[in-house]
Amino acid sequence: MKKNNNSGKIGLFQIVMLGLSSIIGSGWLFGSWEASKVAGPAAILSWIIGAVVIGAIAFNYIELGSMFPESGGMSKYAQYTHGSLLGFIAAWANWVSLVTLIPIEAVAAVQYMGSWPWKWAHWTHGFLVNGEISNTGLFVVFLFILVFTLLNYWSVNLLARFTSFISIFKLGIPLLTIIMLLMSGFHSGNFTSQGFMPYGSAAIFSATTASGIIFSYNAFQVVINMGKEIKNPKRNIALGITISLAISIVIYVLLQFTFIGTIVPQDLANGWHGVDFQSPFADLAILLGIHWLAVLLYFDAFVSPFGTGVSFVAQTGRTLAAMVQNEHMPKFIGKINKRWGVPRMAMVVNLVISVLLVAIFRSWGTLASVISTSTLIAYLTGPVTVTALRQMAPNFKRPIRLKLLKVMAPVASYLPVWQLTGQCGQQLLK
Repeated sequence: MKKNNNSGKIGLFQIVMLGLSSIIGSGWLFGSWEASKVAGPAAILSWIIGAVVIGAIAFNYIELGSMFPESGGMSKYAQYTHGSLLGFIAAWANWVSLVTLIPIEAVAAVQYMGSWPWKWAHWTHGFLVNGEISNTGLFVVFLFILVFTLLNYWSVNLLARFTSFISIFKLGIPLLTIIMLLMSGFHSGNFTSQGFMPYGSAAIFSATTASGIIFSYNAFQVVINMGKEIKNPKRNIALGITISLAISIVIYVLLQFTFIGTIVPQDLANGWHGVDFQSPFADLAILLGIHWLAVLLYFDAFVSPFGTGVSFVAQTGRTLAAMVQNEHMPKFIGKINKRWGVPRMAMVVNLVISVLLVAIFRSWGTLASVISTSTLIAYLTGPVTVTALRQMAPNFKRPIRLKLLKVMAPVASYLPVWQLTGQCGQQLLK
């Protein structure tokens, strides 16, 4: 009897849902508020610029992912063309950017819990102190991280079923939020009352990293890193990345537009820097009298980070296991469970590291900044690798051969450097 190689693997719909479940996480709950504080109404441009940066980078990885559909592929490509040193740097930067995503999603859920307005939920109000997770809240964050890990402990199919279900909900709530907030009252004057760019053009670029915009889009790589578990990867990797990234870009830009337009003008008396929310969209819904939407948003603040956290435990585990194959980690960490086909020891290591990270960086904004910086460093190697492979192995079978690579590879190499130097410049100016 012929063995079915696709048995237990996930199809296009599931991989799109997995991508969306990873991308539409805590970024939509806090990103619009954080970006508007940095750049004002021009934050809309920040989301578009962030989309261009990540889109250009993803364009290069589509060719690599279809050539080498492997678990944790992002940690391997640089070593194929440039050897151990660059492979080591790229793999570690990629792993750091991913492992930080696990605690940030738990922090987002607990931060929203800390502002629950109901009398029975007064016990949650101590979870957040001066914008940071308290010791009590930290314990709840640890529990979330543990649950994220346990849901990945048994097979990729359990993960796929969970994320497919939760992604539909996660898409619906942001869209409903956009519609209801715009219907409740739109203030077009918010876009110009203090100037479209109240903090200058430099703030537009600074917001892409400082406000978690790059972090929000970063999750396209979940499709790359799960290449081995995807049916027909030579086709579905490209489609999965393109579809999930395109949908998320539209949603994030519309959310930013909605947030700016529905802020009550009186709340801008102290400028966009002075807009202070703990649970941005839920607080906005309460101010506008849409209490049922606020309840739904508080619930979604549980669901969205939860789905993303679960997805990234899967991806980060495979990334760490892949580093073992490149001899960047001890062999016992990369051991794959024979029954369930998951890297359990790598997941446990990531759990411990996640707990340590959130104990040090206790706010969503700080973690998002760490992720954005390490992500851009990791992405620097993608365009270099795909171009080098064209020279080193011109006859290698390429299921997808990108026609605009000679243009897009240099662009994708330049954009992360530009973002990083811009962020460093902003810090020096401070």
